Amino acid sequence: MQLPEELVVLLSEEGTAIGTAQKATVHTRETPLHLAFSCHVFNAAGELLVTRRAITKLTWPGVWTNSFCGHPAPGEAMLAAVARRAERELGITLDSVAMALPDFRYRAIDASGMVENEICPVFIAVTSDVPRPAADEVVECEWVDARALLESLEKSPWAFSPWLTLQLPALEAAGLLGAHND
Repeated sequence: MQLPEELVVLLSEEGTAIGTAQKATVHTRETPLHLAFSCHVFNAAGELLVTRRAITKLTWPGVWTNSFCGHPAPGEAMLAAVARRAERELGITLDSVAMALPDFRYRAIDASGMVENEICPVFIAVTSDVPRPAADEVVECEWVDARALLESLEKSPWAFSPWLTLQLPALEAAGLLGAHND
């Protein structure tokens, strides 16, 4: 059985959808601006789930990052895409999801020269599930104290994905790291 082609939404510099491209071909040394999302998942104890990207990932292989990321399909509602990727990457369902940083955008180049270039709204979610990561996405995961992770990001940013090093301090500055427990 052939899997359906996975498409990403290409964006203008202003953030308007201007087309689509195959996900398998969009991430290169000249990655066009496209739509994505990041999600930071917490448990009932207030711990944040961090994941280490699979070694086979095209960009930032083996690097520690936020809980999961993804790309909404053309015409797919963002919350539906977040739920889909939570199940696909981590084998979890989300008890609640909230928009945290609607205007997050970044461009970064990894050590191999591959580029991420995304408008990437950031979500905070809560789960009561035990993660069962997909091996092609996540090599390991761990529940951590978010504020301790902030200290690690400050001391060794090179050990983490560039989007995590930008997103977590922004979530802290917005007062959202503890928001899921209120």
